[in-house]
Amino acid sequence: MTALATHRWSPGTSARRETSAVVMLPSLGRSGTDFEDLGGRLAAAGYEAVAVDLHGVGGSPLPSEDATLHDLAGDVAAVVGSVGSAPVHVLGHAFGNRVARCLAADRPDLARSVTLLAAGGKVAPPPEVREAVVRCVDMSLPEAERRRAVSTAMFAPGNDPAAWLDGWWADAARAQSGAGARTPVDEWWTAGSAPVLVVQGRQDAVAPPENGRMLVAELGDRARLVELDGAGHALLPERPGDVAEAVLAFLEDLDQENRQ
Repeated sequence: MTALATHRWSPGTSARRETSAVVMLPSLGRSGTDFEDLGGRLAAAGYEAVAVDLHGVGGSPLPSEDATLHDLAGDVAAVVGSVGSAPVHVLGHAFGNRVARCLAADRPDLARSVTLLAAGGKVAPPPEVREAVVRCVDMSLPEAERRRAVSTAMFAPGNDPAAWLDGWWADAARAQSGAGARTPVDEWWTAGSAPVLVVQGRQDAVAPPENGRMLVAELGDRARLVELDGAGHALLPERPGDVAEAVLAFLEDLDQENRQ
């Protein structure tokens, strides 16, 4: 299988921290370019940031028809090896957080921490929202219909969905959905043994907030929860500053623990 493409944001020499890199995994059928803002903020704070395009994105080969999340996590493990600073902080957005949790479960040696943006898995969205997700990635539909679908599934009421009208890789989305369906939730749900941050939009229709609350309650002291009002499943384009603030506070706390 061809190596995964990556997008990188590096801090200047004077700003660089002696700490783990941050490896970021995007949402269903989307590219690592969704992390442009967050990657820049992480680099400005001194972190090496790497966003990954999963197979099928950007014209790369699709994963095999029988692939599971374990296979996708294995592909990401190879990227972590290329970063050269394992263990890393793993961050996943939406579908990406499933791969992130699976990586942390399968290879705890590679995950210094796990950050989950829009964490789902056990509390399912209603049927009309699942149907809207399918329409989001169908580029054959009229733009007005896709706009309604993206707004319904991905964005909190009143938020502009324009940022996510494009940037979808339909074949990749179908392959990723299949890999998720073939992997029992309990094999990745608790993200191994790493510290966990969950950042959840209170208006998330695809990954209802009960998912994050359930996970944090189950993990206890190993996890913390940040809920953002006025944010849906997209999170990154909806509340970029608040997402970055939560992530950087979490990473700084871990850095302080390491220095003690």
